[in-house]
Amino acid sequence: MTYYTGLDVSLRSVSICIVDDQGQVTHEAKVAAEVSAIAKALRSFSVHVSLVGFEAGTLTQYLTYGLQQAGFDVVCLEARQVNAALSAMRNKTDRNDARGIARILRTGRYSRVHVKSIESHHIRALLSSRKAVLNKCVDLENELRGLLKVFGIRLAMKVPHGAYDGVVRPLIEADALLVRALLPLLEARQVLYRTFLKLDNEVKAIVRTDPVCQRLMTVPGVGVITALTFKAAVDDPGRFKSSRTVAAHFGLTPRRYQSGEMDNPGRISKAGDPDVRCALYTAAHALVSRSASWCTLKAWGKRLEKSRGHRRAVVAVARKLAVILHRMWIDGTDFRWGSMEATA
Repeated sequence: MTYYTGLDVSLRSVSICIVDDQGQVTHEAKVAAEVSAIAKALRSFSVHVSLVGFEAGTLTQYLTYGLQQAGFDVVCLEARQVNAALSAMRNKTDRNDARGIARILRTGRYSRVHVKSIESHHIRALLSSRKAVLNKCVDLENELRGLLKVFGIRLAMKVPHGAYDGVVRPLIEADALLVRALLPLLEARQVLYRTFLKLDNEVKAIVRTDPVCQRLMTVPGVGVITALTFKAAVDDPGRFKSSRTVAAHFGLTPRRYQSGEMDNPGRISKAGDPDVRCALYTAAHALVSRSASWCTLKAWGKRLEKSRGHRRAVVAVARKLAVILHRMWIDGTDFRWGSMEATA
């Protein structure tokens, strides 16, 4: 007898439903959202339970690796597909959702979501911490800039992060009342900036010893953050059958709605990880606008910029960058600057 187990996962609890190969519900339970509790509930029903499925969510990584260590075959289902399949149910409850997920497993009509490695999640956590601290640092800088305007102190349009304290502190200390009101904000901002520098050095240390990131950085416009963000998001380059699908995975391809005589291509889908999409867009903008060295990719982007505008050209170059970076990773080759070098 083959059993299919569906889990409806919430933050504190998990609803379990087990169906047999005929689609009949054989066991239902609700336990705490802990790997040990779930494994105990499944083993208490039958030792033949092996296939376990649940939709992607915040506890995906924890449950996937925990249940795999417990000896279960874990399937992480795409959340959009599960939502579409369960939307036909009249009443939405945790119990009904678990039943629906178990029956989706039984039919086999699902897409398996790739669960990233622990190393990839560690890198993504480091990048997210760096970004969060930098954003808070910028927020405090803008707050100080706005408060100083009230007293007629107008800072320059661009003040580097490293020089901000040296520029603003003398202006605040010149007024005793401003010292009481604004100096704590400046000191808090300085602490945040030191923390940002520490996280930034950690990121650079990882990239310095990573051969994949070093190879990706041979592409003009691709820096430390773009290379590490792309590597952590892809995790396993072999999970993509074609390099062309990488751009679509990160939402850089246009939407399309076709029905009968209607064919409406739209803007990019913006699916997938927004941090990767932002990093690729930033790298493409640097390649088209700031890179001093010419290459075939930059020349193509410049031609497109003249006919379609800067933003569309940058998005198109970002789409090509995603394809090129993945292919470089697969082939183990550095960036080729032009057709002459490619031929050689």
